[in-house]
Amino acid sequence: MSAALRSRRVLFVSNGHGEDWIAAAIVRALPPGLEIDAYPMVGTGGAYADICPIVGPRAQVASEGWRNVKGSWRRDIMGGALATVPPALSFLRAVRDHYQTVVVVGDMVGILAALSTGHRDLLYIDVYKTGAARLYSPLERRAIKRTCRTVFCRAESLASPLRRLGIDARAAGNVMMDTIPTLAYDAAGRRRKRLGLTLLPGSRALTVESFAVQVEALRTVPDEERPDVFLAVAGGVDVAALAEATGLSQSIWPTAEPGDLGALQDRDLTIHMARGAALGQLISASDLVMSQAGTATVQALGSGRPAITFMNPRDRRSRFRDEQGLFGDARLVTTPDASSVGKALRTLLNDDADRQRRAAIGRERIGGPGALQEIVAVLCETAGQIPPAVEA
Repeated sequence: MSAALRSRRVLFVSNGHGEDWIAAAIVRALPPGLEIDAYPMVGTGGAYADICPIVGPRAQVASEGWRNVKGSWRRDIMGGALATVPPALSFLRAVRDHYQTVVVVGDMVGILAALSTGHRDLLYIDVYKTGAARLYSPLERRAIKRTCRTVFCRAESLASPLRRLGIDARAAGNVMMDTIPTLAYDAAGRRRKRLGLTLLPGSRALTVESFAVQVEALRTVPDEERPDVFLAVAGGVDVAALAEATGLSQSIWPTAEPGDLGALQDRDLTIHMARGAALGQLISASDLVMSQAGTATVQALGSGRPAITFMNPRDRRSRFRDEQGLFGDARLVTTPDASSVGKALRTLLNDDADRQRRAAIGRERIGGPGALQEIVAVLCETAGQIPPAVEA
């Protein structure tokens, strides 16, 4: 392969549903002169559809890369996850000289895979560590130093120790806030009540169970206090299963909006459904969220929408505590029952001042956008391309 052709080739490696969406948004912002492939290490990589080619072996594991649940590693291993490792490493080893730049989006899994297969001079976008609790361990810092040329971190507390090791580490902003997905869906036009609420039940195995608790919590709120309700349906989530778990019926009204999925409803409750790719429209039209999601929770909090989250008995306590150390009062945590969730919801619906206080905390703690423009500039500089204008 000629040096000129190789200089334009970029491989994005991501390892999770939210990470795929972030990486896909970065790809969308890059100029057309680059030749970009995506390797989603876990799952189908649906976020990359119609954006760039998907390469590499497909790995399907029970956790879908979600490590916030206790025992996820054990269940993955029992389900055959170890058998997915050799194909992944073989692929990364085979393409080591095919790309000028390899971009890892996610956590240390991608970095460790790159380290063991001989990849160097990576661009690493760490969307996992918050910097509010655990920093990089000595082993993690060593792996990053051996494999990475440039690292984008979520916090200065993560970037500064790496810079002391001679790594080009930056805390230019929270890339999650640059990459909130948007898709045509008129959520604001469906608003009828004083307040709006978006349900984010997640994208993994506990989605249906979480949604059922959220709906039962909504039923505890009197109709005169109940907000307009929206639901973000992640790719791969079975709407029929959501309906069955809650006793709601799916209604579909033909519209020209790509994000529209109709509604789940009965005589007392209507939940407007939109594809997860319309998250930006849903957040904008809402005043708060009930969320069991990962990346989407961060994006909602950073947009000034307080979140109500219940702590599932299967959640990893250490990870949950680390997140809460960052989120603070922006995220209101309850026990996993409809009564507790409903009580928290009524509290936020009926106290405008407290809701606004929590919104301000979320904006401050999560941080604003800005990383995307720097990431695009670094990638274009490496490939000798002129960076396009990136919208704020």
